[in-house]
Amino acid sequence: MSQIASTKPYLVRAIHEWCTDNGLTPHLLVVVNAQTRVPMAYVKDGQIVLNINYSATKNLHIGTDAVTFSARFNGASSELYVPMSAVRGIFARENGQGMFFEEDSSADGSDEKGAQDVKVGDDGSSPDASAVKKKPSLRVVK
Repeated sequence: MSQIASTKPYLVRAIHEWCTDNGLTPHLLVVVNAQTRVPMAYVKDGQIVLNINYSATKNLHIGTDAVTFSARFNGASSELYVPMSAVRGIFARENGQGMFFEEDSSADGSDEKGAQDVKVGDDGSSPDASAVKKKPSLRVVK
């Protein structure tokens, strides 16, 4: 029996497309680990929130294994590499709607525990622990 691919990259691409189609700014919540290449000066509490709007990135590619792109931080161009296993969520900056993921139980991220549709604070802060522990659910977004 062949291994089933993770749904996470497909969901990240879908929420990114939904944001851009609706004129919203997609942001990626990332847990920084040894494989993640991001500007460390902007990492706070082991996490970073990245604007992945097409206007803020160059050569954005949301692949099966990772999100890669170039972006400018304080005027300096950086090449970013975010393994899909480090992605904790994608949301719209303007309204906080998006999807957040539980920590992957396997190193390659193929064993997803679940995803949640939650709202982020207006300041772009991630949800508190009690919000992340809720049972996964789907919601129609219009």
